[in-house]
Amino acid sequence: MKRKQFLLTSAAAIPTILMNNNVLAQKVERPQKGFVVKANESRFGEKTLVGGKSPNNIKVSQKDTNNDLTVFEYIGNEKGGPPLHVHPNQDEIFFIVAGEYLFQVGEDKHTLKAGDTIFLPRTIPHTFAQLSETGKMFFLFQPSGKMEDFFRALGNLTAPPSPEQGAKIFAAHDMQVVGPPLQY
Repeated sequence: MKRKQFLLTSAAAIPTILMNNNVLAQKVERPQKGFVVKANESRFGEKTLVGGKSPNNIKVSQKDTNNDLTVFEYIGNEKGGPPLHVHPNQDEIFFIVAGEYLFQVGEDKHTLKAGDTIFLPRTIPHTFAQLSETGKMFFLFQPSGKMEDFFRALGNLTAPPSPEQGAKIFAAHDMQVVGPPLQY
């Protein structure tokens, strides 16, 4: 009888042991101090330009969050935006600081201005286009995935990529192009 009780008690304890181990495994090293990244600067002093004209500064890096989160500051100096695409593993949030943007999320389209926020869930096709001559927004990816490297790759281009080259860059960073940029 004691053996049976021991086995039942041990079996009942297994979920608790596994949950505690999972919680411990999720505890990661974080910076021991906060940090400030000034306006128009990037977390590690990197200069990444999208389209050769628009700075896309890392404000909070995947290195700071064990790949849980990346935050960017985008300063748009030209109209337009990326092709319709899907992130299978990341949610995205955009907060508009200045300018006007048109977003497509699935079949829905939304015009956003300063102070507006939009959530783009993973696996849903989405894109945006800057409608104003200039604009500024903060956006984040959760989890970070390969997004910092994606923007570094774009920043290293010497000319705009062809649609085929662009699709390859997207694919190399765990995204899929599923349509053209927005017409506005």
